[in-house]
Amino acid sequence: MGATFTHTPPPVPPDIRLMNGVAALLFLAVTVGCLGLAFQWLVRQPFFAVGAITVEGDVSRNSTASLRANALPRLRGNFVTMNLRNARQAFEAVPWVRRATVQRVWPRKLLVRLEEHHPAAYWETKADNADADSDAVVDTRLVNTFGEVFEANLGDVEDDDLPTLSGPAKTAAAMLAMWQKLDPLSRSKLNEGVERLDLSGRGSWKVTLEKGAVVELGRGTEADVVARYSQFMDSIPRITGRYHTSMISADLRHEQGYAVRLAGVTTVSNAPKGATKKN
Repeated sequence: MGATFTHTPPPVPPDIRLMNGVAALLFLAVTVGCLGLAFQWLVRQPFFAVGAITVEGDVSRNSTASLRANALPRLRGNFVTMNLRNARQAFEAVPWVRRATVQRVWPRKLLVRLEEHHPAAYWETKADNADADSDAVVDTRLVNTFGEVFEANLGDVEDDDLPTLSGPAKTAAAMLAMWQKLDPLSRSKLNEGVERLDLSGRGSWKVTLEKGAVVELGRGTEADVVARYSQFMDSIPRITGRYHTSMISADLRHEQGYAVRLAGVTTVSNAPKGATKKN
C-alpha cells in the first residue's frame, strides 16, 4: 500500500505578518495620496474654469456690470472646487440682493437665481431710550416689504414716494405693519397718506401726514392704536369742514376724547367757555 503525506508549511512568524500588514497599508496610503494629488492637479486645469454665469430672477436694481463688479471678485475656485455656500454669500453681498441661490450646470456653467429687496419705506433707527420727538437718529437705511432693514444707496429710491419709519432697533417689521393699517385710513378720510410714523422707546406712536399735520396716537396694542386712529379719522373731517380750515396737530392720548389744533382757529382765554376765534 502507498502512503499519502500532507505538507504543512511552517507558520509565518508574527513579526513578518506585522511587516506585511504595514507594507500593505503603506502601499495603500501612497496609492491614495497619489490619486489625491492627481485629482487635485486635474481639477485645477483650465478645462474646469467657470465658463459662464447665468443670472435669473429679479434683477431690476442690478445691472450685469454691478453684479460683475461686486460678486465676481469674491468668487474662489473653479467649477469643481468652488464652495457654493460662499458663492451664494458673494452674490447676497451685492447691494439690493436679498437672497441668492447658486448651482453648477455641467460642464462649466453657474446658474444664479436672485431675489432683490423691494423697498417699502425709509428706516431711521433711534436709540432705545429716545422719545418720539427726539432727533437722536442712529442711522438711516431702508426697510423692504418683509419688514427687513437693509443697506443700499438712498439715491436709488429718491424718486420713489416712500414713507419714513423711525423707531428703536428691531421694530421695523411691527412699524411697517402699523403703517400699512394707518395709511389707508388717512387716505380714505383726508385724501392724504401717512408720510412719517414714529415710535418712541416707551412705545408711543406718532403720525405725520403728507400735508404736515402731526397726530399723537399714544401707546397700546396695534389693535388699540388702529381703533383710536380710525375713530379720529371718522370725526376730524366734520370738524375741519365746520371751520373751513385744515388740521395742524391732534393729540389722541386723552381718555375722553382728543385735542386738536386747527389752522387759523385759536381759543381766547377771556371769551366764554368753548368760544373760538379765527385769526
